[in-house]
Amino acid sequence: MITKVLMPKLSDAMETGKVIKWLKKEGDAVKGGDVIAEIETDKANVEIEAFGGGVLRKIVVGEGGQVPVGDMIGVIADPADDIGSVATAPPPRPAPAAPAPAQSAAPSTAKPGPLPAMESYKSAPATNMVVPMSAGQPAQAPGRDGRIKASPLARKVAAQSGVDLRLLQGTGPGGRIVRRDVETATAAPHPAATPVAPAAPAAPKREFVIPQRGEAEFEDKPLSAMRAVIAKRMPLSKAPVPHFYVTSEVSMDRAWALRAELNGLEGQPKVSLTDMVIKACALALLKNPGVNAQLQGQNLRVFNRAHIGIAVALDEGLITPVLRDCDVKPLAQIAVEARDLAERARGGKLRAQEFSGATFSVSNLGMYDVEEFSAIINPPEGAILAVGAVLEKPVAEGGQIRVGRRMKMTISCDHRVMDGAMGARFLQDVKRLLEEPLRLLV
Repeated sequence: MITKVLMPKLSDAMETGKVIKWLKKEGDAVKGGDVIAEIETDKANVEIEAFGGGVLRKIVVGEGGQVPVGDMIGVIADPADDIGSVATAPPPRPAPAAPAPAQSAAPSTAKPGPLPAMESYKSAPATNMVVPMSAGQPAQAPGRDGRIKASPLARKVAAQSGVDLRLLQGTGPGGRIVRRDVETATAAPHPAATPVAPAAPAAPKREFVIPQRGEAEFEDKPLSAMRAVIAKRMPLSKAPVPHFYVTSEVSMDRAWALRAELNGLEGQPKVSLTDMVIKACALALLKNPGVNAQLQGQNLRVFNRAHIGIAVALDEGLITPVLRDCDVKPLAQIAVEARDLAERARGGKLRAQEFSGATFSVSNLGMYDVEEFSAIINPPEGAILAVGAVLEKPVAEGGQIRVGRRMKMTISCDHRVMDGAMGARFLQDVKRLLEEPLRLLV
C-alpha cells in the first residue's frame, strides 16, 4: 500500500510549511503513528506522524524545502510497490528576494577596517563578535543547502548576542545548535582589549555638530512566518470584533499565602499565580457559560468544557497553547501541564492539537511589572482575560490602613457574544474564587 506524506495544514492561517528535519531516512521501516519529520509552521516547529506503515521509500522535499499545504513531501510504501507514478518532486519554490541594502545616513570619512565574520551582526557589542572554541573542536559546517543547523530560538539568541553560529559546535540532536550552545558561547571569556591611548582633547565648539556616521540609518528585516500571520490576523480580530473591557481589582493576600504554603510541601509541583487564575477562570466559565462561547455564523456555540489558551511570549511573536479540561483538572495537574506547554512552546516542540481549540484565553504580563492592560481577543474565542502584577498597596479596611497585595485583571469581550453585565458577573466570580482560594483545591 502506498501512502503519500503531505504537508499538513496545522492552523487556519497556514499556507506553506517548511521541512526542518527528517527523523527517518529513505529505507527506514515506518509504522503508523511514528514521528517521521519536523515541520516549521506559522506558529511553531511541529513533529508530524506517519498515517501508514511500510518503508520510507522516497523523500520528495528535503530538509529546508518549503512547499504549499497539501503538497507531497515523501512516500511510504511496501518494498515491492511501484512508486514511480507518485514519487515526483514538486517544482521548486523561488527563493525570496533579498531586501535591498539600507542606505547610510552619511558617508564615513574613516578608512573601513576588516569586517567581522558575520556582517549582519555589526551592531552587537565587539566582545561578542568572535567566540573562542576549545582546542580541536570543529565549527559546524553548513548543510547541503548552505544552512546552519540551529533551532529558531538559538538563532534569535545569537542575533541578539552577536554570536556567529558558524563558529559553534551544536550539542542538540544531529549536531543541531540549541539555545544552551549560544548561551555557553556568550559566557566564555574573551581576550582583554588592548588599551588605547587617550585622544587629545578636541577644541571646544560653540554649537553641537552631528558627527558623520558610517552605519546605515535603518535596516529592513523580512517578517518571520509567525509575525507575518500575526500582522494578517490581528486586524481581523480588532477591526470586525466589537471589543469592550471590564476591569476589577482583586485582593491576593490569601491566594499569595496559599501558594507559598503549597510550594513549601515536599514532592508537590510548584504552583504559580497564573495556574490559580486559570483554575479560577475554568470554574467561573462553568457558572457563566455565555462567556465560554463563540460566534459561528448565525449561531452562538456555547461550550460545556473549559479549554484555556495560555499566552506565551516568544521572540518571534505570541503563541497560545491550549490546556484542556481545566474545569475538572486539579490545580497541581494544571501547574504541571501549563509549565510543560510553555517550555515546549518556547522550544518549538508543540504538537498540532496543542495550539488550537481554546474556548477562552488568559494573558499574564505581571512578570514584566505591568499593572494593567487590555488584551486583543483571539478569534473565534469570545473573550480573553488580561492579568497584571500583584503589587503591595496601602489598603483601607475597617477604618485602618494596612499594606495589602492587589492585582488588576481586565476581561476583553466580544460584544456580539455577550454584554457588559455578563462579563462583569464572570469577573466577579473569578475575583471571589481568588479571594477565597481554598475553593480552587476542591
